Amino acid sequence: MSHNQQQRRQERQNSSDEDNNRRREGDTDEISFEQFLDGWLARQQRYLDELIHANAISKEIPEEELKSLISRVLGHYQQYYEAKSTASRRDVFVLFAPPWFSTYERTFLWIAGFKPGLLLRILNKAVKDLTKDQSIRVRRIDTETKVAERELNQEMAAIQERVVSPGLVDLTRRGGRLIDGETLDRDSEFQSLKEAMEAVVVAADYLRVTVTRKLVEVLNPAQAISFLTAATQLQVRIRVWGSQMERRRTN
Repeated sequence: MSHNQQQRRQERQNSSDEDNNRRREGDTDEISFEQFLDGWLARQQRYLDELIHANAISKEIPEEELKSLISRVLGHYQQYYEAKSTASRRDVFVLFAPPWFSTYERTFLWIAGFKPGLLLRILNKAVKDLTKDQSIRVRRIDTETKVAERELNQEMAAIQERVVSPGLVDLTRRGGRLIDGETLDRDSEFQSLKEAMEAVVVAADYLRVTVTRKLVEVLNPAQAISFLTAATQLQVRIRVWGSQMERRRTN
């Protein structure tokens, strides 16, 4: 099978999967984030196969085809953040200790996701042929990212100070449910905390998405394929290693 035939078949498969997933997500009450994630991860593996193949023969693939793959992969990740946003509105607290991740995976969490600065480290290892101008732009993104991370760390620290209030800790564990004798003031306090946590997760996810897109814009298509391949491989490996550790603990 030629490269073009293989790519078209893979595109049709991923497109069909995404259409089916959007239909399932039409009523967000009928699908949990964990259910969404199962399908999303299956599609991610197929995208990784495409990325690895394209990365190996990028010089032989027309630039427009590389751009198409880049766009589809970024769209795949955008779909993840849209579903995660829905999950956050349902229960933002579970995103800070998600049961769908292994203990090992959770060690990498920073405000309910990966730390954006990790993308810079991945890029520096995966792409060795940056031009001088590209290097300057990447360093600028790195600096901006560190500033944004510090600001979000400060916001998160302020939220954590509110969480340690004994009454609020207990209320948080109960998912905000009041019991006899508790006042609406406590409910209002919990709602305010919930909204603050939702806001910081939205900001952190926005930073993750923005940094990814800024880095891709700096790179040429072949470089972007190398970067996305390395980033996706790392994510998949962390999940595999985490699952293996969980199995060893239970055996």
